[in-house]
Amino acid sequence: MADSKRDYYEVLGLKKGASEEEIKKAFRKKAMEYHPDKNPGDKAAEEKFKEVNEAYGVLSDKQKKDLYDRFGHAGVDPNSGMGGAGGFGGFSGAGFSAEDLGSMFGDLFGGMFGGSGRGRAQRNGPRRGSDLQKSIRITFDEAVFGAKKNVKIRKDVTCTRCNGTGAEPGTEKKTCPTCGGSGQVQSQQKTPFGSFMNVTTCPTCRGTGEIIETPCKECGGTGRIHKDVTISVNIPAGVDNNSVISLSGQGEPGVNGGPPGDLYIIIAVDKHELFTREGNDLRLEIPITFDQAALGADIEVPTLQEKVRYKVPPGTQPGTVFRLKGKGVKALRGNKTGDLFIKVNLEVPTKLSGEQKKKVKDMASAIGPDAYAKKSKFGDAVKRLFGS
Repeated sequence: MADSKRDYYEVLGLKKGASEEEIKKAFRKKAMEYHPDKNPGDKAAEEKFKEVNEAYGVLSDKQKKDLYDRFGHAGVDPNSGMGGAGGFGGFSGAGFSAEDLGSMFGDLFGGMFGGSGRGRAQRNGPRRGSDLQKSIRITFDEAVFGAKKNVKIRKDVTCTRCNGTGAEPGTEKKTCPTCGGSGQVQSQQKTPFGSFMNVTTCPTCRGTGEIIETPCKECGGTGRIHKDVTISVNIPAGVDNNSVISLSGQGEPGVNGGPPGDLYIIIAVDKHELFTREGNDLRLEIPITFDQAALGADIEVPTLQEKVRYKVPPGTQPGTVFRLKGKGVKALRGNKTGDLFIKVNLEVPTKLSGEQKKKVKDMASAIGPDAYAKKSKFGDAVKRLFGS
């Protein structure tokens, strides 16, 4: 039932009165979050994805949005009946004029209460095609440096045989004899307010106002065919997980000469063997030996494009982080480049021979406890704790 549904604005995370651009932006974000490709086997996410699409289907349509803003779910629910037996949901005697009723119900029922036929013009006029989404996976290097990828997607395309008309070449569409090209048929209906003209979609032409006597052999009269299409996509340098690339005009074809929709490519990036990414910065962990940490050393550090030398200072402690400026990822927009942060981890040797163990003990004896300031401080704290 309509009453059990969540508010469509709430579903998209918006407030009532949101603009067309805000609605579109919120839809893309929510659709990306709950898309089945990102949540395989997640039934809850699948239901939320359907809920988001349903909300967008209403709020992105100017006429449906207007009805929803005024009447809630009942305004866009064909089974709601707009109320019970009390005269159209209790509007009778509520201070509405005949003109108000004609305006409200004319929009809702397509002219039954004296509507202007605006819905027919919208239905038969050019309509933009649907937007599409496609998720692709790229390598870490492709995300950092950019790449050119071929993406295969199955979608509707305009039939080349009939150029989208639906009619076999050499033939033409004809005006529908049932509705005379209006796309609608009228019938008189009696209501508590008097007799009104009930306008419904023409059953012969299904509202198009035209019929095709000789359908195209390729598309069967639909004007479009469903096929696999390969599209070249330029991946800009600096993209990251969940980046979205918009390809204008690569969605579904429009209706009645309307423009095609757009294709949104959602990026997923593979992990790197060495680097982890945080925005435009990179992080790298390098193991060093005891002698390198104690005495200092020149170590070899890999960056995205080359190997550089870095001097580890004497007495470097495990977990110390050094920064190489400008060795991270170039920003997707602008000229700024991130940094590379290097964390050094002390590696303790294993599988020592007897002779090696003896040398380690000799070294420990030669160094003595005074060289270990932190260990000495810890020992003094323990003594104070236990009073000895």
